[in-house]
Order: sequence, then structure tokens, then C-alpha cells
Amino acid sequence: MSRLAQVFSDLPQGQKAFIPFITAGDSGLDNTFELMQTLVSSGADVIELGVPFSDPMADGPVIAKSHERAVKAGVSLHDVLNLVKRFRQTNDTTAVVLMGYLNPIEVFGYQSFADAASINGVDGVLVVDMPPEEAHDLKQFLDQKDIDFIFLVAPTTTNDRLEFLANVASGFVYFVSLKGVTGAGHIDVDAVNNNMARIRQFINLPVGVGFGIKDAKTAKAVSKSADAVIVGSSLVSFIEQYSLDKDKMLASVGELSAEISAAVK
Repeated sequence: MSRLAQVFSDLPQGQKAFIPFITAGDSGLDNTFELMQTLVSSGADVIELGVPFSDPMADGPVIAKSHERAVKAGVSLHDVLNLVKRFRQTNDTTAVVLMGYLNPIEVFGYQSFADAASINGVDGVLVVDMPPEEAHDLKQFLDQKDIDFIFLVAPTTTNDRLEFLANVASGFVYFVSLKGVTGAGHIDVDAVNNNMARIRQFINLPVGVGFGIKDAKTAKAVSKSADAVIVGSSLVSFIEQYSLDKDKMLASVGELSAEISAAVK
């Protein structure tokens, strides 16, 4: 059983997973390492690490700026993998998913990336600009290393596409609760519930819901139908706001994370 599958299997009945997102290297790799530890101590079950990219077209202003800061600091995919390796030296239970764009993986090489991700302790990969119909070559190398390949599902995803995703996705699927980019708008819980019912007609994997979840109240409402809640922009905004005050950064990220984790558990 993969580490991701174990996370969902180990959740007590009625409890849901908390999946925070932060961009690796935003405010420095050492700070990211401490943030990962803070997220774990605040109830994170899975950590999504954003791989810095120069053109994060699917991300809203808050997360896009975090990519810009990390890219400007020279943070590479190699650095992200080394960060996961460092994290694994003290934590072998919290799942880590790399979320990013295809170009850095193509430059790295599909097989080399899968090998390095496995060696360094990565559990899942989400490539936001890779359509599932074009994912076969990367998927075969990830499958060989038992690394889950996670895909996005949107409100506009057709039933035919859901049927296709059921055969290629693993770990969990990420339901994008809003049209548009990350951090945009306000979530419609009723619409989420309706979409979750449709998704579950075709996909048996756990479903995480992200985009628009900014606080514990919204997370609790979404968790009634979701298997996991995914929170990014609200946490990343603290990293930007307190980039020069590490203690305040860690405290703010930890406090919000603990509130959201408690709300879904």
C-alpha cells in the first residue's frame, strides 16, 4: 500500500484528510523545511509542495507570486527533491505530493524524475498542465516506482473524462471547486456536493477538494462530502506577509492549519 493510500486508510471513520499546499523554496528552502514540520505538527496528513515554475498559469496571484519568489531565488526541481529527502530523515508517515508544471519534469527526464522522486520519498505527483490523455509515458515510470499520479477534476469535466480518469488516476483526485485559478472567488458548497456525487459515480478513489477553501468554517462544510480538504492561498499569503519574521510566519501558518485540521476531524 502506498503512503498516500495508507493516509486515507488510517483516517478514523468520519474524519477527513487535511492537505496544505506551500511552494517549495518560497522564503528559502530552510524555511520551507520548518514549515513542513509545522504543518505536520498542526495536523497535516499530506503536504502538497509546489515546484517553482516561471509561468504558473493555473495559479492565482498569491501562489503565482510565490513561484516568482522561489524562481528568482534559483530553486529548482533538484532542490525540491532534496528537500523531500531531508524531510524523510525525520518523517516517514506524512505523504508528500509534488504539484507543478510539466516543463521542469521534461527537462529532468521522465524516467530520471521518477527514479529521483522515489529515492527521495515523494508519494504522488500532480502535473497541472498535463492532460490525462497525454500522461501515458510519465505514468509508466511513476507506476514502476509506486508513485501515485494525481489528476485534476473540474466542474466542467465530462462524464466520459471521469470514466477515463478512473483508469489512470491513483492516490486521490483533486476536485477544483471553482472555475478559474487558485485563490479565486468563494466556494459554493451545494455545488461541490452535487459535483462530488457525480464524481463518485465514476471514480472510487478519495476525492480532495481545493480552490476557495480559506478558513475552518468552509473546510468543515466541504468535508461533509469530500475525503480531504486542500488549502493553499491562505497559507501562502502568510509566508509572503511574514517573509522577514520566521517565527510569525510559522505561528500564523500553524494556527490556521490547526484550526482547519480540527474542523475536518
